[in-house]
Order: sequence, then C-alpha cells, then structure tokens
Amino acid sequence: MHSPVRSAAVLALLGLAALAHLAHAQDAYPAKPIRLVVGFPAGGPTDVVARAFGDFAARSLGQPVVVDNKPGANTILAAEAVASAPPDGYTLLLGALNHTMIPALYSNRVKFDALRSFAPVCSLAVSPTVLVVGPSMPVRTLPEFLAAVRAKPGERTYATPGSGSGGHFASEQFNRLAGTRMNHIPYKGAAQAVTDLMGGQVDSSFATLGSVLPQVQSGKLRALAVASPQRSPLLPDVPTFEESGVKGYAADAWYGLLAPAGTPPDIVARLTRISGEFSRAPATAEKLRGLGMQAQNTCGGAFAAQLDGEIKAATKTARELDLKLD
Repeated sequence: MHSPVRSAAVLALLGLAALAHLAHAQDAYPAKPIRLVVGFPAGGPTDVVARAFGDFAARSLGQPVVVDNKPGANTILAAEAVASAPPDGYTLLLGALNHTMIPALYSNRVKFDALRSFAPVCSLAVSPTVLVVGPSMPVRTLPEFLAAVRAKPGERTYATPGSGSGGHFASEQFNRLAGTRMNHIPYKGAAQAVTDLMGGQVDSSFATLGSVLPQVQSGKLRALAVASPQRSPLLPDVPTFEESGVKGYAADAWYGLLAPAGTPPDIVARLTRISGEFSRAPATAEKLRGLGMQAQNTCGGAFAAQLDGEIKAATKTARELDLKLD
C-alpha cells in the first residue's frame, strides 16, 4: 500500500516529466513540416505572398512550409480549417482582408470567431485600394469623378471581384463618406472585372493596387486616388483620397499570418521574429513591389486591434447596406 506522501511525490514527478516533455517539444519546434493554409487559388496575390513567406520561413526554421490552397466560401473553408486545427504551430493561416468581412456577412454560418479563434501573429504585406476608371469615364481627378457620379445618381457603375469582397466594402464605404450613389456590378474574380473596366463595360473600380498596377502603368486605366495615409511609392503622382477632399477614407488590403488560438507563446514569438525578418528583407521588398504591395510588420496586440477595428467597421457597413450572404 502506497503512502499518501509517496503517491504525491510520484504524481509531482510525473507532472514535471510532462512539463519537461512539452517544453522540449516546443523548443524543438518545428520538428515536422508546417502547413500554411490559403483561402484563394494558386497564383493570386495572397497565394504569392504565402509562397514567398513559406520559402523564407522554411530556410529559417529548417523545415518545409507547405502552402495548402483551400479556396471557397469567401475564405471561410480555409479559416475554418485553421481554427479547428491543433494549436501547435503546424497549421497556420495566411489571411487577407476578406477574413475581417466574414463576421459581417456569414454570422449564421461560420463555426469560428474571426478574431478569438485565432492568435494573430503579424501582417506581412499591404496593398492600398486605388480608384481606377476606364475609357467610359473620361475624368482625371477625384473631384471630376465625384461631379460625374453626382450628375447621374445611381447610374454610374463600379466593378468588384464579387459581392461581399473587400472591393465591395471599400466602394460602399466611399459612397457613404462621399455622399454618392453608384451601381454595383459584381464579378467572379478581379481578372474579368479589370477586363470589362478596360473595355468600357463598367465605369470604375475600387481595386487593390496589385490587381491593376500593370494596366495603370500602361495607360489602359487611370488611377485617380489611393486609399492610404500616404501616396504609394509605386504611383507617386497619384494623390490620396484625403488630399483630394474625401476625409477619413482608408482601405488598405493586408496579408498576414494567423495561428489557431491557444498556440504556445514561444511558438508565436518565433513566428513573429521570422515574420519581422521576412518583412525587412530586401528580397521581400523587391518581390512585393512587383505585386503592387509593400512590406508591413504589425504584430501581436497591434495586429489584433487592427483586425478588431476592421471587423467592427465591416459589420457596421453590412448593417447599413442590409448585406448578408448566409
């Protein structure tokens, strides 16, 4: 018969052994390949950022980082896969602006909380929204654009990659701030929207810079304003919305790293350090520049606060528009 003292001692030793094993497992992180889930098909901006970060992280961590494309349901499938994964650092999400639209659009459908089900690590890159027009709208400044839109309320059109997309929200936030009314033309992806914009089938688009940069540089589309606090170094002659008279309008599209909630702090810290190294690397800046993006490194609590603010803003906009996609 074991004495209570001996039994307590054995339990204490077992507890210490378990803690030591857990600590060793975390110290050894990563001991196997890491899965980086992306909610978009291969070849798009989010996928390109994911692969660039994955290659960089693999060299730093000494383990492969495998990009797993899980498109569908406006990125819900990808987010769901990561939210339900073990919080051990081996399943991560390369999220984008769409992530903060999910609660506003699909509150009755999703099985996770877009903020609390995740441990926000860092944003890695950012692409400003830019207002572009095609040949059907011969204006060259934002004030001229506003005059043309106000002259025909509800008749001028704007293209987006789809209902509930970041472009849709950015456009309607602009309408609310500027007091304008335009007709929404949703497409199934950015490529066809840009094609029809160049062809004159639609008048304008509030697009991420990366999706229209080649067309702007070639003169096929005209950029009127960028929705960021400062001018983009990629389009230094294009003013901000603030400079052009629309105050308080900002619509940067971010790309960032998230882990499942409950991921050990030391693993999050290591991923944070690697994210910072990636964002500061000259090769990263060069790669992102070609995509119409800039490196960004907002981490931890600051990144979480950014996501929280975007979720609240999207929820407010969706409520005002009575927009639900459940």
